[in-house]
This record gives sequence, structure tokens and C-alpha cells, in this order.
Amino acid sequence: MTPIYFTITSAFILGLTGLAFNRSHLLSALICLEGMMLSLFLAIAIWSMMVSSPSLSLAPMILLTFSACEASSGLALLVAATRTHGTDHLNNLNLLQC
Repeated sequence: MTPIYFTITSAFILGLTGLAFNRSHLLSALICLEGMMLSLFLAIAIWSMMVSSPSLSLAPMILLTFSACEASSGLALLVAATRTHGTDHLNNLNLLQC
């Protein structure tokens, strides 16, 4: 495994473990999701450069667009949860009370 693949894979796995084990704040979960999406973006960008197919050159931009939409909707949810509950602790957010 080349160092680039190892770095991208370890960044994705670190984001996944951060999302799985550190579930105290909504902001930390959103940052872990963003790190996972950026590592996927780098992997697809490097893969499309190596394949050098013109049809695959648009795939990284589409993933980056979806990542920006995910980040903006996550930030909107964070602001809404903080305004209604007063905190972003995931333990305090109960869907049955909303």
C-alpha cells in the first residue's frame, strides 16, 4: 500500500472511529463527518486522475457539492438544536420531546 492510500484510509477510519466513540457533542459529530467526506473527496480525485477518464473528472466536484450541502444542513440543525435546547449535547436531544 502506498503512503497516499494509507493516509487517505487512515483519515477515513479516524473520522469513523471519532464518530462512533465520541458522541457527546453534535459539533464533534459533524466535524468527523466532514473529515470523512474530505478523505473520500481526495480518494476519488486521485483515482480519477490515475484513470484519466473524461467521464470521471466530474465525480470529485459532485462529491464536494454534496459535502457542502451536508455541512450547511448540519450547521442549520446545530443552530436549531442549540436555540431550542440550549446546548448541543447529544444526550439531551430526545426526538420524542420535539
